[in-house]
Amino acid sequence: MAWVGFPKDALKWTGIAGGPTYFSTWPTLHRGSCQRCRTQLTSVADGSDMIMVTFFSLTRGAELVPVGHSFRDEAASWMSIALGPDPQRRT
Repeated sequence: MAWVGFPKDALKWTGIAGGPTYFSTWPTLHRGSCQRCRTQLTSVADGSDMIMVTFFSLTRGAELVPVGHSFRDEAASWMSIALGPDPQRRT
């Protein structure tokens, strides 16, 4: 599953169902799902100012360029992972 992170206050819900319904998957981690179809949309950790959103649930997700990949050393040998330049890297 692909995720993208945003500051919580920078995210605006525009879908007809409104914002997600949350449930706890761990004492400090909460997942949000669509109120209508229950598709998983978000992940939020207690104390974090960031919200992780499933990449493919975004209206304009195609405009985003991946800059990181978790566990890429464990990817299948046939998988090619292409990343954009790291926006935090200073040259």
